[in-house]
Amino acid sequence: MRPLFVFALVSLGLTLPLAAQVPQMGTVEPGTGKIGSVLKVHGIYLGKNRVDEVYLTDHTFDMKVKVLAQADDVIEFRIPPSAKPGRLQLLVKTVGKQPVLLEQPVYVTVEEKDSSPEVAAATH
Repeated sequence: MRPLFVFALVSLGLTLPLAAQVPQMGTVEPGTGKIGSVLKVHGIYLGKNRVDEVYLTDHTFDMKVKVLAQADDVIEFRIPPSAKPGRLQLLVKTVGKQPVLLEQPVYVTVEEKDSSPEVAAATH
């Protein structure tokens, strides 16, 4: 019975570090942007082998963002056209057979579009 107990402890010890390696976002630069703006979020375990998709959420509607670049410590993404102005939280979907949506302690403020006549005239 003792070898079984030792095996169980060793197995648990090997799985704990893997379970603790969940994606964690820390900061986003810049913290505000308009639709189409490119933002960079910094953190750990953000690589393609851990993070499948990134969303902005207002806790009613989750908007998938376009990921432009992804590494273990940074994800670069674009604010989607469906984003409404306001403070939105980042959310990640993990990779694996049983993916999980994880809310991150990082927020982005989406600013209103410029609707001044000068800007509208300049874009046409």
